[in-house]
Amino acid sequence: MRKVQIFVSGRVQGVYFRVFTRNKAKQLGINGYAKNLADGRVEIVAHAPAANVQQLIDWCHKGPITARVDHVEWIELEVDEQMATFEIR
Repeated sequence: MRKVQIFVSGRVQGVYFRVFTRNKAKQLGINGYAKNLADGRVEIVAHAPAANVQQLIDWCHKGPITARVDHVEWIELEVDEQMATFEIR
């Protein structure tokens, strides 16, 4: 299992980025959340098998057609708690 915190910057708020992210995460069997940050970025926490998390990171680089992704960064987190779903916060 792998748990990461992803930060996506660009035109990613007000374009349904979190909704598309939730849909992609559910498709990949990923639990966690996506939320807008005050600085204009979207924060995603993803917890799933490593290959699935990597697929979500790869998807974040392009995002949905409604968005413009300028930069994606992520940090590895300690796998400590099991999240039950993927939610929008």
